[in-house]
Amino acid sequence: MSDADLVTRALAGESAAWENLVRDHQQAVFRLAYLFVGDPDEADDVAQDAFIHAYRGLDTFDLARPFRPWIMRITANLARNRLRSVSRYFHAAQRWLQANPEAAASTSAAENPALESAALWQAVKKLKVADQQAIYMRYFLEMSEAETAQALQIPAGTVKSRLHRALDRLREWIDLEGHEDLSSHERNREVGL
Repeated sequence: MSDADLVTRALAGESAAWENLVRDHQQAVFRLAYLFVGDPDEADDVAQDAFIHAYRGLDTFDLARPFRPWIMRITANLARNRLRSVSRYFHAAQRWLQANPEAAASTSAAENPALESAALWQAVKKLKVADQQAIYMRYFLEMSEAETAQALQIPAGTVKSRLHRALDRLREWIDLEGHEDLSSHERNREVGL
């Protein structure tokens, strides 16, 4: 059953249809919220709020459009309100590195996924918020450029240019900060993330 059919049935009061929509999109909504706010509890709150907002605004949903970008746009808007607290993730990574100095000193980023992830996350956090959002949706959530454009309410060309500039900045920052292992690893990946 398509998302449009589920929305139509949910609007008619069929709770099972709404539950199916939530189930189908819950993981992506949570992941986007988590990438924005960096805390699983806050991400869960944002995800729940997103579905509440979506349910309340279901009658405004355009059945001719896909549901996923619509719910992701709602999630992104709600997560933006909490974006200032996203530094908690970075601080958690710093605390992990401080608590595990032997792991940080004895392995390179390419050998330790936690270090690689922390270095990449640190690089992404240095980008402008608009660039971070495009990176999150396109590469972390694997949304298409068109879906990313819909969710961010910007033209697809703007998504492309933001991604291009953001990837260039990430590569420069990684090179400048001396993350040679991560930088080499990044150059070998097709999309740069």
